[in-house]
Amino acid sequence: MALKGHSSMLPWMLGAMVCVGTSLFSVRPVWARQQGTSGVSDISAQGAVLDRVVAVVNGDVILESDVDEERRFEDIQPYGSNDDFSRTTIIERLVDRALILQQAALEPEDAVSDQQLDAQLLTLRNDIPVCKQYNCETDAGWHKYIEEHGFTVEEFRNHWRKRMELLKFIEIRFRNGIQISDAEIRSYYEKTMLPEYAKRNVTPPKLDAISNRIEEVLLQRQVGALLEDWLKSLRAQGNVLMMAPGGGGE
Repeated sequence: MALKGHSSMLPWMLGAMVCVGTSLFSVRPVWARQQGTSGVSDISAQGAVLDRVVAVVNGDVILESDVDEERRFEDIQPYGSNDDFSRTTIIERLVDRALILQQAALEPEDAVSDQQLDAQLLTLRNDIPVCKQYNCETDAGWHKYIEEHGFTVEEFRNHWRKRMELLKFIEIRFRNGIQISDAEIRSYYEKTMLPEYAKRNVTPPKLDAISNRIEEVLLQRQVGALLEDWLKSLRAQGNVLMMAPGGGGE
């Protein structure tokens, strides 16, 4: 059973999960100097800030522009579930993502094909509510919608491809081998779902009709717990430097 793009495995893992900038793979310059016809000017000798480092993860730099990009990418998501989308939350998300991608690079899997990517993007175009105003079923409408959120179509495709690759890596690493028993499914149905339906005064569906969905929820919980523990271990073993707002390390 494959991971669904709209599941709730972890708040940050979905929604804007894999909006990954190139800063996660290579160190980008933070300072640039303006060159005049006769060399470096007095002002440029002090440097001109182009971007600011907010974190360094095992040598990979996360920039302020990545934080802004993540926020813009979240606006496009139809399945976002993270109510706390503060700057601190975004940075933590990007740090965790960088750690996962660094590990994924050591264990390469088959790349996501263009056909798989196109299929997910087509579903996405149909699932974003505001997309209807743009006629996103047409390429022109979809391009307009993406560009108004500050991305080119190719940039967005690359971000979504990384999202799919990261989810695939997590599924292979953590989900395979997890078994959910019939007893666990029945227990969840009786102890969690039935009381909720009763509280809402709604007739519950039969267990057989929703057992697959319950299995999905229980699988996601276990994967989420394993992933969280793994990330804590990666942080402890690695070198993660969070930069204070003033520019120094925390």
